Amino acid sequence: MTRTVRHLADGREIIYFDRPGAPERVAEDTRDLPPVAAASEIRLDPLTREWVAMAAHRQTRTYKPPADLCPLCPSKPGKPSEIPESSYDVVVFENRFPSFSENVIGESSTVDGLGLVPIAPGRGRCEVVCFTSDHDGSFAGLTSKQVRAVVDTWADRTEALSALDGVEQVFPFENRGEEIGVTLHHPHGQIYGYPFVTPRTSRMIDVARDYQAEHGRPVMGDVLAAERKSGSRVVVAGEHWTAFVPPAARWPVQVQLVPHRQVPDIPALTEAERDDFADVYLRVLRRCDALFGRPLPYIAAWHQAPAKRDRELGWLHLELFSVLRAKDKLKYLAGSESGMAVWVNDATPEQIAEKLRAAG
Repeated sequence: MTRTVRHLADGREIIYFDRPGAPERVAEDTRDLPPVAAASEIRLDPLTREWVAMAAHRQTRTYKPPADLCPLCPSKPGKPSEIPESSYDVVVFENRFPSFSENVIGESSTVDGLGLVPIAPGRGRCEVVCFTSDHDGSFAGLTSKQVRAVVDTWADRTEALSALDGVEQVFPFENRGEEIGVTLHHPHGQIYGYPFVTPRTSRMIDVARDYQAEHGRPVMGDVLAAERKSGSRVVVAGEHWTAFVPPAARWPVQVQLVPHRQVPDIPALTEAERDDFADVYLRVLRRCDALFGRPLPYIAAWHQAPAKRDRELGWLHLELFSVLRAKDKLKYLAGSESGMAVWVNDATPEQIAEKLRAAG
């Protein structure tokens, strides 16, 4: 894969990831753009000890533009976009409206100077990943070779962001569908470089540490072995990956894709593991789209080990989930879920898995 680094008119980095034989990337960004003005900060909730990001500048981000003005499509004469080239395979660029930025200025302090609620600059990095130049495409519509190129891109960016000073966790993800909250329909995902380890990952690391101390084995390894032995919740099984509905699924559609070998992050995957992931994931996505006879709105979230600590406790996996519980019905978070984080699922994990297998 060929990797070409260029810069947009406001100085943001854009990186093209191309298969052999692609044209040289030389197009210039002709737009007249003001500098990026990111003013993020993070505050530590004193009751939960969880960091919350404040990014008021994101209120003005691009919102549901018409298809002919999509900022993620290749540039056309008279219609420049975020991608100056007329075509691309996979492309990554710094988000113009980032939740976290390397350029944030400020010092650590506390709210109102009272010493109770710490405040720190929201330093990190947020990138957009465009999976294809086809505006009307989808991840499920990619070929295995195209998915493999995306996996290699995720690996490249995970390594790069993990090496940045202050970045504690790297999170690649895809949001798809208006029901999820997507405001740009072009097939794309994002990568966050957080200045802290996220609450979900912190909890999973604590559980993994306790389980390892008690049993001498990784908890995800035992979960994976149990799911493969039972088979009742397995959706797709490959040589190196198994996709299954978690036994305590929260969402009406939820699938975890887990590698058979413990690795901390995407860069640690072998060539064979990356190839097998492409095959297994496409089979999962196509079942998801067939489930209700319509494109499934979903979030696909990569769980990677923290960038700089507890890496031996992490077990890479991808979690896909959807708010759609029927073709025309959404799951809304009820008071128990939003208020107390106690989930109530309208279907059992076994029922979810059976429907996804049948959809194949």
